[in-house]
Amino acid sequence: MKPSILSSSTLTGQNVYNLDDENIGNIKDLMIDLDNSEVAYAVISFGGFMGIGDKLFAMPLKSFQFSDHDDSIRLDISKEKLENAPSFDKDNWPKTDDSKFVDSVNSHYGFQNQRHSMAK
Repeated sequence: MKPSILSSSTLTGQNVYNLDDENIGNIKDLMIDLDNSEVAYAVISFGGFMGIGDKLFAMPLKSFQFSDHDDSIRLDISKEKLENAPSFDKDNWPKTDDSKFVDSVNSHYGFQNQRHSMAK
């Protein structure tokens, strides 16, 4: 049975696989929206997958598929969608109060933004 609650340290560092069981990277961090007590997005490093290893990508946690059978995390995303995804340089992260960035992350992956506000 798939867990419904996990610690951030359990997810951080976890490998992420595509639907063909290829390891495409790992979760570097989780960004928490303190105003709404929820994960704003996960930060993913794709480690050179598809030639895009110099960037970090922001993805809504809803984008991931958590396995019922093992601890694997899967991501069903096309190369085109990923190449155009909101990303940033590993040495230049978005501002923590950048609600427009979070909105662009959710919009890119087709999730309606459920945040009500972010700290300004």
